[in-house]
Amino acid sequence: MELTDETLQGLSLCTKADLQKALLNMLEPLKQRFTSGYAGLTLGSTAAIHNEAIALMEAFARPLWGLIPHASGGGESDLWPLYLKGVVNGTDPEHAEYWGEFATQDQRMVEQAVFGFGLALAPHKLWEPLQEQEKQQLYRWLNQINLVDHSNPNNWLMFTVLVNMGFKKVGMPYNQAIMDEYLDIIDTYYLGDGWYSDGKTDQRDYYIPFAMHFYTLIYAKLMEQHDPERARIYKERAKTFAEQFIYWFAKDGSSLPFGRSQTYRFAQVSFWCALVYAGVEPFSLGVIKGIIMRHLRWWLAQPIFTTDGLLSIGYAYPNLIMGESYNAPGSPYWAFKSFLILDLPDDHPFWTVEEEPLPSLKSVSVQPHARMLICKPEDDGHITALASGQMANFDMAHSAAKYAKFAYSTRFGFSVPKGYYGLGQGAYDSMLALSECDEHYRVRRFCEEFRIEEQYVYSRWLPWHDVEVRTWLVPAGLWHVRIHHIHSSRCLTAAEGGFAVGRMTDFALSETEAVKAEPQRVAAMMPGGISGIVNVQGYGGALMVYPEANTNLLKPRTMIPTLTVQLEPGEHVLISAVYGASNREENRRRYGLAPIVERTLEGNIVVTDAENGSVLFRLDI
Repeated sequence: MELTDETLQGLSLCTKADLQKALLNMLEPLKQRFTSGYAGLTLGSTAAIHNEAIALMEAFARPLWGLIPHASGGGESDLWPLYLKGVVNGTDPEHAEYWGEFATQDQRMVEQAVFGFGLALAPHKLWEPLQEQEKQQLYRWLNQINLVDHSNPNNWLMFTVLVNMGFKKVGMPYNQAIMDEYLDIIDTYYLGDGWYSDGKTDQRDYYIPFAMHFYTLIYAKLMEQHDPERARIYKERAKTFAEQFIYWFAKDGSSLPFGRSQTYRFAQVSFWCALVYAGVEPFSLGVIKGIIMRHLRWWLAQPIFTTDGLLSIGYAYPNLIMGESYNAPGSPYWAFKSFLILDLPDDHPFWTVEEEPLPSLKSVSVQPHARMLICKPEDDGHITALASGQMANFDMAHSAAKYAKFAYSTRFGFSVPKGYYGLGQGAYDSMLALSECDEHYRVRRFCEEFRIEEQYVYSRWLPWHDVEVRTWLVPAGLWHVRIHHIHSSRCLTAAEGGFAVGRMTDFALSETEAVKAEPQRVAAMMPGGISGIVNVQGYGGALMVYPEANTNLLKPRTMIPTLTVQLEPGEHVLISAVYGASNREENRRRYGLAPIVERTLEGNIVVTDAENGSVLFRLDI
């Protein structure tokens, strides 16, 4: 179901009524999916690491992130009677669909957060209609979160806070001590400049905006009178964070695909919705409205729904390959966190202010906490992040692809492997892939060192204990330069991948003519963009890799311009220039103007802009 489908036709996504209708249309297919006791939703047959009963409960809970603010903002839905039946039965220990007891680190703790949120925001729908015994059952089931050993110290701590906040708002006993303890722990994750870590980890991804900031902004809004100092701090931190996070959004509304849990899709914009909800305006309200509305329109123009109208696991199309082990069929409905803005009253200025474009921003934003340089090259409409040194503290599926590639792009996305034999299965876009000449490739995963400077990103990494790679990534407008200094005790095959670009979909277009292949450079000039790579030093030749289908997050069929070389044991310097741009005449011309990279007599490497002669980078290796 796309925006053009009849269920969403005519919605310009400009007004509150538009968003209310969009939400209700997305909820409509759920009505036929309730279990017999209404305490679960059957949305698919795939599995997650937790059991089926928990997956059914998760699918029941997550749509409430949209339904609750819809109700608190004055909206009506005939789903509420069904949800109330589910709440009553799910919290009744005598019922067959009882949501159960748990001890620690349980997925049900994640889903309890929305019930605390609902008690605080929409008690007229979720609390007041219940009989006294039913209220006690709901309270008892939710209160488990105060009694278990909380051994997952990260954004999960906020779930306990939200539950207790809900208890407080409806006049039930709540645990102030545990709220204070957990909020104090959350403060230890604060890094400065608006950035948190998600616990004691190197992870700096969307869990910072759509978890750490999202929950603390809800707290700041609802608890401002009770806890004014924390509310002030959370708002100030979010305001500061916004000044960097705005660089993650392209002018077409898309945002940077990076990290895990990409299947939550338009939850990417929930931070901006929480800012408006909490009354924080780091930019004009028109700028923030533009970010939110363009983002939602972009997502609803993608084929993200199944044929029966359910949100699929995937990113810009249904795709299980990139999913996480904890992604059950109902998981994608965390995207509904972005409907928090439906709580805004009808006369809130957000609904009438004109959308504004993104403000004037620097061409390169240095974001050391994210360990990235975020590049907005020459107003070409997309964002590229040059990344180094980040990895979550647990190993999810395809973690290297999600965190350790050299570049991530709103135009080209990123790819995950379908297998680990050969370049086609590995889909090694924006990576240096190394093998011992046996087609089994290793890539950058953990970094021994990293630096984020204004002109470059540096990392040192060890694909084997006796192979050291030092990498410099240098932004250069529509280009970026990659320099690898390799010390190896092994014979290696090296493959350097550029951006993955979507292949032709129209029989009338010639894919062969769109590929520009030369001995030392190769590019694909496709409708979705130009992706090219040039050998500056050290590579043996260029080729186009056609990876397995469904490896890229944005396009199901792609091609990757790639350089290759055989390396004997010893020391090597490999330098490439990677190009990514929209496919227009000026950019096709610019592909012929790769940055100039020269070695000086003193051994320095100097990178110069081929168009204006300015020095971009100087390195002594």
